[in-house]
Amino acid sequence: MGAFRALLLLLLVAGAACFAAYAVSGQTRYRHYGLRLVLWTVVAGLVFFAVLIVLRLTESG
Repeated sequence: MGAFRALLLLLLVAGAACFAAYAVSGQTRYRHYGLRLVLWTVVAGLVFFAVLIVLRLTESG
């Protein structure tokens, strides 16, 4: 679980770095990279919480 949390944090930091590069350079490709990274970070976070919920449900039953 710790590695997955680190991966989520790394994805979020990479997305922020892409948005910072977009703010500095004005090149739209960095904005697109940032949006994709944030999208995949949200998807990974949802999967993470879904796994936690499934684990809790299987432990209680």
